[in-house]
Amino acid sequence: MKVTELDLPGVLFIEPRLFGDARGYFLETYQERRYSEYGIPTRFVQDNLSFSGKGILRGLHYQLTQPQGKLVMVLQGEVFDVVADIRRGSPTFGRAVGIVLSASGHHQLYVPPGYAHGFAVLSDSAHFHYKCTDYYNPGDEYGILWNDPDLGLTWPVPAPILSDRDAAFPRLKDMPPKHLPMFGGGA
Repeated sequence: MKVTELDLPGVLFIEPRLFGDARGYFLETYQERRYSEYGIPTRFVQDNLSFSGKGILRGLHYQLTQPQGKLVMVLQGEVFDVVADIRRGSPTFGRAVGIVLSASGHHQLYVPPGYAHGFAVLSDSAHFHYKCTDYYNPGDEYGILWNDPDLGLTWPVPAPILSDRDAAFPRLKDMPPKHLPMFGGGA
């Protein structure tokens, strides 16, 4: 397994070891001892699977009082996955990274608690899997506008399909500070 920290602290790009032959392949998508060596939590409490069609964009989402770390992977298709540092007081506040994840690549991304996360589907459809370190609480979900120019992202989907809620999220600079996580934990 190869793990690379991206340009945001704690955001890890994971290349699991793939064992393949004429019959197909095998890989571990999580192994507590090995993943914990890289600082990935050993306790996940919820697994989620979403299905989306081409051009669908979900995000940028986060929970404030129940922040979720997420270990994400594409099981079918291809997505452009985005992580934004929205933690007040962070040295990388307002920076974002985007990376392509695909089923054929078998890669994973670890998104620590306190970051905003989202993705856009590049293929005809995608099955997107994520393990979460805390439970989903719909009353605690917030979001940042997906195309906030201050994040400096170039999305490869020019006219994405968004939910009304995701399209109405504010820019990071317009988010009340009390609705942003604190660097180092806390709300």
